[in-house]
Amino acid sequence: MNALSVLMAGGRWRWFPVPLGSSLFQALHNSCCRKKSTKKITPNGTFCDESAKESGNAVDKLFSSEQQASILHVLNTASNKELETFKLLRGRKSINIVAHREKFGPFQNLESLMNVPLFQYKTTIQVCHSILCPETGGKKRKSQENRLLRKFIKPEVGRERLKAVNSIVSIVFGTRRIAWAHLDRKLAVLDWQQKECCQLMKGTYLSSVYLEETSSVISKIPKADFYILEKTGLSIQNSSLFPILLHLHIMEAMLYALLNKTFAQDGQHQVLSMNRNAVGKHFELMIGDTRTSGKELVKQFLSESVLKEEPRVFFPSDKIVHYRQMFSATEQYRIEELYDSLLQAIAFYELAVFDSEP
Repeated sequence: MNALSVLMAGGRWRWFPVPLGSSLFQALHNSCCRKKSTKKITPNGTFCDESAKESGNAVDKLFSSEQQASILHVLNTASNKELETFKLLRGRKSINIVAHREKFGPFQNLESLMNVPLFQYKTTIQVCHSILCPETGGKKRKSQENRLLRKFIKPEVGRERLKAVNSIVSIVFGTRRIAWAHLDRKLAVLDWQQKECCQLMKGTYLSSVYLEETSSVISKIPKADFYILEKTGLSIQNSSLFPILLHLHIMEAMLYALLNKTFAQDGQHQVLSMNRNAVGKHFELMIGDTRTSGKELVKQFLSESVLKEEPRVFFPSDKIVHYRQMFSATEQYRIEELYDSLLQAIAFYELAVFDSEP
């Protein structure tokens, strides 16, 4: 059961749902009943304190003692799931906080949060502020998120199923090949490969050929909670593109039929289509209505997986050499399906899974 809790920060009352009897409710309730902060908060959520510097205990100086106590109580007692209820702590950040706490003990001050991977000075301040003033919206916010999801993911699926996702397979197919990327919830790449399908658009679009080729591909695709197919934005009005559109629709129908193995029993969709341009916008690959290549971005992710302690995407150490060799072999020919399958998987998690969590 939830209760609406209120907290004063910077002279503004903020409402947000907190489970009754939880430690978070008690700590934040006690904080809001004390003397309000005299710090001024700007519209973008940062604190106006020109004397504060990025050294010493500058972070702690930005908050009153009561606010510090409330923030530290959350950081030191909240579980990973409770931390993820704060938008800025979703994904790796909440996991890193719990791991740091278990290894080094409770946080003694706010500045010590900067010792956690992914937390720098500015991020630490934003996180502390988000704990004091959580985002709210209730049914209105859920409705807005559902409308957003319907724009780039079809058919519609419940938020509960999205929140429970453990792994997905992202599938992108063109006229000559099909590629897929298998990623888990931590954005670790479990499988990533492609297969040439040069016979599909030759002849008269024989159903038996499509069945043979598609079945061969599916036999290699690992099991997952969802299978995400790329939905292109090619116009049906352009008659010259009709053969390509026909091919893409046949492939999509075959994958929907062959991968939705339990649909007849439970009526639950396991195969979803994701708008190609939505992925492009997420990674800033759009120039007008045209999406540019994601090759350089994928190359960057591969490099960061080796160079950074906390990369955006994790490539297993026993496979990173293989994936880099595979990428190098396709770099000259710009195998966009391979690049796009990985980018689509990342975008699905970041847009539909992590951002759908209340």
